[in-house]
Amino acid sequence: MPNAILDPTGTATTSAAKPAAPRAPRPASLNGKRVGLLINTKLNARPFLEEVGRLLTQQYGVTVTTRTKQNFAVPETEDAIKEMAAESDVIVTGVGDCGSCSAAAAADGVVLEAAGVPVAVIVTDSFRATADAMAALRGAPGYRYATTAHPVAVLAEDQVKARAAQVLDDVVALLTQPGNVGE
Repeated sequence: MPNAILDPTGTATTSAAKPAAPRAPRPASLNGKRVGLLINTKLNARPFLEEVGRLLTQQYGVTVTTRTKQNFAVPETEDAIKEMAAESDVIVTGVGDCGSCSAAAAADGVVLEAAGVPVAVIVTDSFRATADAMAALRGAPGYRYATTAHPVAVLAEDQVKARAAQVLDDVVALLTQPGNVGE
């Protein structure tokens, strides 16, 4: 029997079509919602997402909770997903500043959406292809996420805050209006 050859792009060729991963229903507004921040351990991800949380609190009166991933390159565990889904009305995650963390953020977003929670994933523009590939692999081709310019890890504090402010409208649109954020 010949050796199997694996496709490193994750593309599968089967005759059976997979159903698309579900998207969670969106609230009409973020006013008073519980926002979960799923923070990876990449440099500047925490201050970036904390600034997004601060701005959402200031503008929409949300309550913010944070969870830090154990490993930025690996999707969250099923238990962590269940806990976040139970304690959050919407979730913001990222910042994908590398290939593996962008893929993991997209995977987390797809799984959290399937658990019924709207998610805004944020990746840097250099890693769109990685996020797209992971979302498609997880059954969500065309998954929408917000982007910011690459890189984030090397930015000073004021630059991080400025980037967070620049992406805020896209985050709000992703959490409240499915399919309205451009790539």
